[in-house]
Amino acid sequence: MTHFSKALLLVAAFGLAACASPSRFDSIDDGANTAARDSNAIIPGSVNDPTSTAYFNQTIGDRVFFVVDQSTLTPQARGTLDAQAQWLMTNSDYLAVIEGHADEQGTREYNIALGARRANAVMEYLISKGVAPNRMKFISYGKERPVEVCSEEACYSKNRRAVTIISSTLTG
Repeated sequence: MTHFSKALLLVAAFGLAACASPSRFDSIDDGANTAARDSNAIIPGSVNDPTSTAYFNQTIGDRVFFVVDQSTLTPQARGTLDAQAQWLMTNSDYLAVIEGHADEQGTREYNIALGARRANAVMEYLISKGVAPNRMKFISYGKERPVEVCSEEACYSKNRRAVTIISSTLTG
């Protein structure tokens, strides 16, 4: 047998061995790529973990919006708050701080009071849905923490809001 035929036979044998078992490395798993392969995996603390604050913020929704000079909940706000209440009832180890905000129109004092009414309206609604009052508190920032800064309705409407912040403890 010549060197060429030996080499050809060797290459053919290696080629067949490489194709013999395409899943031969699947049993070796260091855990690093498990989540990447399994798109249905729940990663603790991530957006796809229904018990996480990330899930609450992005899937449930952490904020509701208000009409100018109002603290009355809109039907859309009630829908979001219904989902928040359900999440809080299911995840009883979390507490909530509800922030009330206002747009830049009006005085600082007026907007602090308006933000407080908005945050209180959210808290009272959540209580009416069964969330324990001792798991929540509210604070008003008035116009002091805007999301958008400009003198147009598009900005004002984003700042007329109440935001539910989820935490593991209530802090003073």
